[in-house]
Amino acid sequence: MATEVKVPTLGESVTEATVGELLKNVGDAVAVDEPIVSLETDKVAVEAPSPVAGVIKEFKVAVGDTVEIDAIIAVIEEGAAPAAKGAEAGRAQEEREEGKQERADTPAPAPAASSDAAQTLSPAVRRAVLEHGVDPSTIKGTGRDGRLTKEDVIAAANAKRAGGSTPASSAPAPASTGGERREERVKMTRMRQTIAKRLKGAQENAALLTTFNDVDMSAVMEARGKYKDMFAKKHDIRLGFMGFFAKAACLALKDVPSVNAYIEGDEIVYHDYVDISVAVSAPNGLVVPVIRDAQDKGFARIEKDIADFGKRAKEGTLTMDDMKGGTFTISNGGVFGSLMSTPIINPPQSAVLGLHRIEDRPVVVDGEIVIRPMMYIALSYDHRLIDGREAVTALKIIKEAIEDPTRMLIDL
Repeated sequence: MATEVKVPTLGESVTEATVGELLKNVGDAVAVDEPIVSLETDKVAVEAPSPVAGVIKEFKVAVGDTVEIDAIIAVIEEGAAPAAKGAEAGRAQEEREEGKQERADTPAPAPAASSDAAQTLSPAVRRAVLEHGVDPSTIKGTGRDGRLTKEDVIAAANAKRAGGSTPASSAPAPASTGGERREERVKMTRMRQTIAKRLKGAQENAALLTTFNDVDMSAVMEARGKYKDMFAKKHDIRLGFMGFFAKAACLALKDVPSVNAYIEGDEIVYHDYVDISVAVSAPNGLVVPVIRDAQDKGFARIEKDIADFGKRAKEGTLTMDDMKGGTFTISNGGVFGSLMSTPIINPPQSAVLGLHRIEDRPVVVDGEIVIRPMMYIALSYDHRLIDGREAVTALKIIKEAIEDPTRMLIDL
């Protein structure tokens, strides 16, 4: 019996997606609810699962295709496991032929690559393994359920090349002697296209301006050092910096409500709650899941929310609901080493707080030069709604709360 696999519901107002990756091959056996296709929407990657156990008889789509809800993705033949063997044999022959060509230029993967674990590799990952000549059994997957992704293979290949580099006195690598210059054209993912449109739209539609300040992180670092072990033991989560900045932002947005508002038509929409969008890196781009009602949450709950978002972003399991809404955004470029930046607002929001790396710098305290752990912070805002005085005031409140965390406890 043949069963059709259709594009699932993608979320409110989302009607189509792009086929990002085929997670299985024709002839592969699949279990009930096992993902067979990864679909990219404007905000998240969604995996389409098989509704039945059987063997993939046919794919109706290809990577890069645009599909709508309920469109047929594939056909599954229920209970046709024997057919998988023939398909596996055919695919193995194709890989052997492809391997012959690859062996002329790059070493073939180690024998472990033909193990059962390797049979779960998606076509894109298989190609990357062959192209880069790496052993997939030695790579830790960062995809859902520990699955290997193309990015994992490329990262492993780069690490292999870096680790195996020879001294300058030895023979140069073949790639450097040929003088060949190559270009590669890769179609932008739907998520990357949407990110590009939204950020460009923010620049075109808003009057963007950024104000800066610097923060002495001594008090927060001292508090973390003193209480991190007890905090982790009690709450089963690490005490990070984001919890402090989220609570400090709540104080600032309460005192300067325009920073927590946005323009809708000819009206200003104010919020008596703080839903903080937290910028998180995902394999396909930057995503901004939302910590809802941050003003009512404690440090532990905020830190758990952030950790959960980070984990699910890497696994590709964030949902549309996770990223819906948001009244204010915090983006932490410091984790990548950024010293200073001018972040772009996340429409329709009117402001975003940018955090940066902490470094020891000389500062003047009570007339003396001392070394303190300092961080530059930036607030980009829509000048149509937020005046300079309000933006500077909000950033100053955040600075004061971080430098004296007691303010967050007594609501100052």
